[in-house]
Amino acid sequence: MTGSDPRTASAAPLTGPAAPCWVTLMTRDLETAERFYTQVLGWSFRPGRLGADYYVAYRGEVPVAGVFAVSSAFQVAVAWTPYFAVEDADVAAARVRERSGTVAVGPLTLGKGRGVLASDRDGASFGLWERTEDSASPPAPAGHAHAWLRLRTRNAFDAAIFYGEVLDWASGRPGCCDVAYEGDEVIVRCEGHPLARISSGAVEAAVDPVVRPHWQVQFPVADLAVTVSAAERHGGSLVEERTGFGGTEVTLRDPDGALFAVTDVRSPA
Repeated sequence: MTGSDPRTASAAPLTGPAAPCWVTLMTRDLETAERFYTQVLGWSFRPGRLGADYYVAYRGEVPVAGVFAVSSAFQVAVAWTPYFAVEDADVAAARVRERSGTVAVGPLTLGKGRGVLASDRDGASFGLWERTEDSASPPAPAGHAHAWLRLRTRNAFDAAIFYGEVLDWASGRPGCCDVAYEGDEVIVRCEGHPLARISSGAVEAAVDPVVRPHWQVQFPVADLAVTVSAAERHGGSLVEERTGFGGTEVTLRDPDGALFAVTDVRSPA
């Protein structure tokens, strides 16, 4: 068993009331997902407040991710999805539509917030989350992230404009995330901490889901080989291995088919 690497202090925290983002897994088999991610990433699970089919994954006492169980009767993609914090879900959803994106679900009132499931104009799925009540969950340790994000998209600069306009990135407003164009990529930083990397080269019509535009959730781990071995022993599979950006990223498929990445890269920047 392995888990998140504690040496990732430079990345933006994803938990707590002021977090810029949260990640959620949609799965058809909650019991198998719990067992798999416990053995592979060292998580524990507790019932959440969004119903019997929602659990929260914890690393120690800090919430790391949400896990929704969905019936196989529903045509819902099994996938990891980032949810970005917004002040007003209605306004953000309207911005998605105005910029040729798609709003599939919401805004819906769920627990202590309002959620939206959407996709950008290249087809990458993401969520919006408006918190309507204070969070009772403890924040992540200062500057620590249990996960970060990478958007594989058709054109990184076009995508940065889309998300910037929807989410108020680089708007100059207090607390907004900043966008930096570095080489052929875009780095998103929140309060100075890197949150996500946006890279070009995805192909919209590709059969391979790794090549199609998508948000990839990346979990930093201490030992890639141990993590990959644990994933394969517990029903997962290795999909892709990439070297660069200061380390190695390995894309894995969990037993239900959801793609995620583990990496020894210390920061998304």
